[in-house]
Amino acid sequence: MNRNDLRRADLNLLVVFETMMRERNVTRAGERLFIGQTTVSSALARLRSMFNDPLFIRTGGVMEPTARAEEIHARLAPALDGIAVALSCSQEFDPLTSDAAFHVGLSDDVEYALLPQLMRRLRDEAPNITLVVRRVDQWQLPQLITTGEISVGISLAQGLPASSHCKRLRPMQPVLLRGDSAACRLTLDEFCARPHVVVSSMGNVIDDVDHALAVMGRQRKVVLAVPQFSALPGLLAASDMVAIVPDYVAQAMERLHGMHAEFAPLELPAPYLSMAWRGASHDDPRERWLRSCFFRYLGQAVEQAAVAA
Repeated sequence: MNRNDLRRADLNLLVVFETMMRERNVTRAGERLFIGQTTVSSALARLRSMFNDPLFIRTGGVMEPTARAEEIHARLAPALDGIAVALSCSQEFDPLTSDAAFHVGLSDDVEYALLPQLMRRLRDEAPNITLVVRRVDQWQLPQLITTGEISVGISLAQGLPASSHCKRLRPMQPVLLRGDSAACRLTLDEFCARPHVVVSSMGNVIDDVDHALAVMGRQRKVVLAVPQFSALPGLLAASDMVAIVPDYVAQAMERLHGMHAEFAPLELPAPYLSMAWRGASHDDPRERWLRSCFFRYLGQAVEQAAVAA
């Protein structure tokens, strides 16, 4: 096929194909593209005819791509990235009137504590956009950026693809969170004696707190590990359990649930919350605007840390 033959190609079909390669499910592909399942199925039928290949074979609840589909996708994905960038550069972007949909990744702490204030600002600046949030962590972030399932992600960042970009937003200052009404700050002995709750998407019960205690020849007792921060208020309320959380999570839980936050009785590292994004979307005016919002509204604390001195 030469370039003149491209007149016969339907770009919409290629977008459906790429989305199916990511989702492997007709219903999810339709939801991602904001079209009906019947429309996706019709597009798949036309794609199969276009490429003279089944493209996807149903295996249980998953549509597995054929070898031919994998080959097509390897060539098509960078081409669609280039087309998207070219089209965005030729169009003016006005957040007040735009109805663009952005696919972003947020770690659980960011979604819980920072997304509400971000959305309040975005609703003022861009009332018609759609933000589609995927849950990410430092292990999932590189893969979702590589596949293009998200254009930008906010989390701890490591092992990012070479073509991506990364910018630090803020330190994740660890804070001790309690649900009991005791007035005095915990001593190190009391801290070690209390039962601890750990938040870990991977189910880990050992983290930086345990490493810092080990250096001092101390240890703590973790009695529970949960995958998300939103579980903590109900668990800690009227309990002797404690948890170490980022400062912005502690502020939100103090404000919303009456939790008590204080400095931990030992020095703990404060890793950086980072924003990472795809190289293919680096110059996209829409994506540049969104990243600027993330940096303005998430890059530094909007409120002073509400932790007892």
